[in-house]
Amino acid sequence: MTKMTPEVERLRKLDRKGLKKAAASIRRFLIKKVSKTGGHLSSNLGSVELTIALVRTFDFPKDKIIFDVGHQAYTYKLLTGRKEGFDHLREFGGMSGFPKCAESEYDCFDTGHSSTSVSAGIGMVRARELEHGDHYVVSVIGDGSMTGGEAYEALNNAALLRSNFIIILNDNNMSISGNVGGFRNYLATIRSGKGYNRVKKGVKRSLSGSSFGNRIIDFIGNAMDSVKELVVPGGMLFENLGITYLGPVDGHDIPAMEKLLKRAKDLDQPVLIHVMTKKGKGYRPAEEMPMKFHGIGPFDPVTGEEKKKCGKTYSDVFGEFALEEASKDPKFVAITAAMGNSVGLLKFSKAYPNRFFDVGIAEQHAVTFAAGLAKAGMHPVVAVFSSFLQRSYDQIVHDVCMQRLPVVFAIDRAGLVGQDGETHQGAFDIAYLSPIPNITVMAAKSGAELKSMLEFAVKLDGPSAVRYPKGCIAKFPEEMETPVEYGKAEVLRKGNEVALIAVGDMVAAALEAADLLKESGITPTVVNLRFVKPLDEALIRKLMETHRLILSVEDGVVIGGVGERIAAMNGAGTYDTKIVPLGLPDRFIPQGSVPELKRSVGLDAASLKERVLSELER
Repeated sequence: MTKMTPEVERLRKLDRKGLKKAAASIRRFLIKKVSKTGGHLSSNLGSVELTIALVRTFDFPKDKIIFDVGHQAYTYKLLTGRKEGFDHLREFGGMSGFPKCAESEYDCFDTGHSSTSVSAGIGMVRARELEHGDHYVVSVIGDGSMTGGEAYEALNNAALLRSNFIIILNDNNMSISGNVGGFRNYLATIRSGKGYNRVKKGVKRSLSGSSFGNRIIDFIGNAMDSVKELVVPGGMLFENLGITYLGPVDGHDIPAMEKLLKRAKDLDQPVLIHVMTKKGKGYRPAEEMPMKFHGIGPFDPVTGEEKKKCGKTYSDVFGEFALEEASKDPKFVAITAAMGNSVGLLKFSKAYPNRFFDVGIAEQHAVTFAAGLAKAGMHPVVAVFSSFLQRSYDQIVHDVCMQRLPVVFAIDRAGLVGQDGETHQGAFDIAYLSPIPNITVMAAKSGAELKSMLEFAVKLDGPSAVRYPKGCIAKFPEEMETPVEYGKAEVLRKGNEVALIAVGDMVAAALEAADLLKESGITPTVVNLRFVKPLDEALIRKLMETHRLILSVEDGVVIGGVGERIAAMNGAGTYDTKIVPLGLPDRFIPQGSVPELKRSVGLDAASLKERVLSELER
């Protein structure tokens, strides 16, 4: 056995009463810390007892645990020696809000997106078999991850295993929004198996109270589990797949979970334990509003009120557009992948329930589903985070763009998103969308421009994407909010010698840098590119003819980005102009506030000013 942390050592000595107190103490700690830093609260509050049962039963880090998505891992971090890290949770240089191998030996797999834990677990089991290891592998999946297709691909493959593999299904009936679809109904059927549970509870009441009676309870419990397929409505999907099913079990009853975990360890085959938990458990605001507290900024722990930093966000603007467009166009429909509230579609879902489609955490399905709607004459918009959209790349290429279907992709959280870190930065959408034929790609500099671009996009006869950042909308003077014209950039300031061509969220930084450069006697031209694809080549060539230096500034990766395409326009050296592409470097960008991250990669106004001066001196 590996050396236990002091926290785990104390937990292993506690009785039932002591464990309840420990769980309550952990919840108070999480609420206190997350109220200051922000983070994923409701999902972590729901998994406290489950995590306690796991660390009391298994020998981590020798045994391996993979948390799907990763926002159920706060208690695990706390119990594996990272208590002090919560003071700087999700901050620049601080502790990650997700499992990170570089952070602790107790984390064996980096996670941050959904439905991957079973696949990764199978890989670790196969490696254990090849190396004749004796450790356990546990995948904790839940919070909607079972609505993702990769989970079913993995379950199908797990049935081929002939050695132990433990899957914990943490069933809280939620992802970020409420779970949807047939699998949700299947689990609800199991959860509502009242006949089975009523018989089981009745037997326990009758026989409990003596050592003899308790032994009979254990014997009958085993027997009842072996025939539960006959009495639990809905059939046994997992058993039919070849995976032993145990449960359902109360995910807030530590001894009950430990009993099943120990049974699972004795099986030489894959086993799934169905654990039922309550999202937000122990904190009334989070129990009543689990979506709000799924991922929340700093808040008042007494009232639960979030400390808002701004009024309207880009997601709000998109939500308002969707409502307005639906009122004018009876064929307008909105699709989301378990992110209805996050992308601003909550009001739309209530106003137009028949035209709102939440497909669960299934981005590939969302895109092809939208293609089918478009082919049948509807006008679909897919609202999705940039980093989630990349999961559906094949469907964008084959099912939408190849058929030139009028699907609009509303790409939320484009560019740097901040505290969620590497897995959530919207760094790649410009690079991965630009090479695809037939698609139009726009980037909004402001809330007003976002609305104009969305209105423009729904009128196009082919696929389009509008990208916009996370957080508070930027506002510009009226003279800087001109009508959107296909393929045309917007000249915001006319200058000489130096031109700054900025994409979307970077326009504000470019304008600020231009103001700073005036102090050095330089008056740059500032251009809002607007169209990532197609580029306004006529304007760009004119800038090459009249300017000595052009900096392209984008909040996406430089490799494959706009700047490289602009530089390629002067590939033959036709123009005596130096072109410098600026964007995100060739590495994954860690967590931190967006201003901190922009400074760290040289995309803030001060850095842009210094880059211009240094390039002019060369």
